[in-house]
Amino acid sequence: MGLEWLKKDTEVKDHSLWGSQHWGTEPPCTMYEKRPILDASGKPVAGLFAAWIILNNPAQYNSYTTEMVKGVIAGFQNASLDRSVVAVVFTAVGERAFCTGGNTKEYAEYYSGKPNEYGEYMDLFNGMVDAILMCKKPTVCRVNGMRIAGGQEIGMACDVTFAADTAIFGQAGPRHGSSPDGGSTDFLPSFFSIEDAIWNCVSCELWSAYKMKRLGLISRVVPVIKKEGAFVRNPAVITDRYVDDGDIVYGEFTTGEEGKKAREFLKTAGIDFALLDQAVGETLWRFTNLFPGCLIKALDSLRAKKKFFWDQQKNYNRHWLAVNMMTEAYLGFNAFNSKKATGEDVIDFVKYRQLIARGLPVDEAFMAAVLPQPRGRDGE
Repeated sequence: MGLEWLKKDTEVKDHSLWGSQHWGTEPPCTMYEKRPILDASGKPVAGLFAAWIILNNPAQYNSYTTEMVKGVIAGFQNASLDRSVVAVVFTAVGERAFCTGGNTKEYAEYYSGKPNEYGEYMDLFNGMVDAILMCKKPTVCRVNGMRIAGGQEIGMACDVTFAADTAIFGQAGPRHGSSPDGGSTDFLPSFFSIEDAIWNCVSCELWSAYKMKRLGLISRVVPVIKKEGAFVRNPAVITDRYVDDGDIVYGEFTTGEEGKKAREFLKTAGIDFALLDQAVGETLWRFTNLFPGCLIKALDSLRAKKKFFWDQQKNYNRHWLAVNMMTEAYLGFNAFNSKKATGEDVIDFVKYRQLIARGLPVDEAFMAAVLPQPRGRDGE
């Protein structure tokens, strides 16, 4: 019979539930692309692809809208079922951000004060994390910039993370009216010491890619800044391994005059993702040269540890986050959304606590007292 059977088309069934209607090209949207797998010499491999799921909302730091969440779910579900797809790359448009979480404008203007609506939205969010954890292909988070709040959580759901060394990581919930219960409270204790997990979750402090690599959250950090034709490390982060007064400072941000100069440099620095894409491509080729059945069995066994804690709490968290849209989330998201008018992106926390201490009801007068007020025409 020889190899003649290879030339015949085989009729296969389509098991996908989600179609291309959830993807787009114009922001805000989620894009879905199939890019050829490249071999070790950089040549495309016939018939084999990586699925690239790309958040496209750079004007709002690639925060995901409701429709974008649907696009991510559709992307991972389709990639999972596509026989020609070897692996998935989850990334975003631009140089500034992978994702900063949910779209605060949408949260403030539609979901705040509507617990049922936000509960239904959280069903979609939970479905997005589930789609990543259940994908039957290895998943790579390619971090091209900020990975914060919900962006951090959907990134952690991926199997491995490769980050630009300009990327920063962290949570924002307790400062802006939410709790990092979209994965961070579930996943971080598996990566960090319990105290680092607690501090990262509640402090809203931003950490560098190098610090995240040192602490074990991500797989690789790659320079992306080009200066005079050569790649240089991010000068805003200490990348020499030394100890200062007993504390390891590798991966901490530079401070003082040095830090100020570094931040000014970064505003105009040339960014080139060639090394990041090379690292991603090498990993995709490594995945290609593994038995797919053995690979996904190993990944699902490893993911089960993440999934166990995620599944324990996701529905309870969904209900609490929905109810919270009536109080602290209402305040936090509206304060952030009105920053252009007020000059502030958070409420008056001291006054909030003082009013709570007096046992006052959280009514319209209470909220007005703690929300930032519009500036006068003179800017005051």
